[in-house]
Amino acid sequence: MNTAKMSHQTNPGAHAHDLPAAAGTAQGAGASGKAGLSQHTEQTIRKWYAAWEKKDWRPLDVLLADHFTFTSAAGDDHISKSAFKAQCWETQIGFIDRFDLLGVFGSGNEALVLYACLTRNGKVFRNVEYVRLKDGKLEAIECYFGEQSSYPSAVSAKPS
Repeated sequence: MNTAKMSHQTNPGAHAHDLPAAAGTAQGAGASGKAGLSQHTEQTIRKWYAAWEKKDWRPLDVLLADHFTFTSAAGDDHISKSAFKAQCWETQIGFIDRFDLLGVFGSGNEALVLYACLTRNGKVFRNVEYVRLKDGKLEAIECYFGEQSSYPSAVSAKPS
């Protein structure tokens, strides 16, 4: 899947409050007429981001389906749960202090999550993630990065 990155740099008129309309869903009926995001789905999503603060893989692992996949603009294309742990969790957990969820918008078992991530070195970056659940577990996450130059990770680190 080839997707274009969108940020305030590429779409200066875009604002976080425009996300529900752009997604076609909100906390009520969406464009498709489906019911809004279930309370259980939203709680599971919120547990996922809160679990990062514990710096312990086990609470995260419990929330992931066995066939979980992760995709990002950084070259990860539907990687497995074990690859996600090695390539994303283990390389990023030292950078992340906490996630502030700015919005969770969805319908049924799918959601768009807009968050600000606060890093241990005092930086903040914003991303949007598409999250899909199945049988109460996270089945897939697709991450769409905000401004790349502000992302303090091993993925974007430039040699000194």
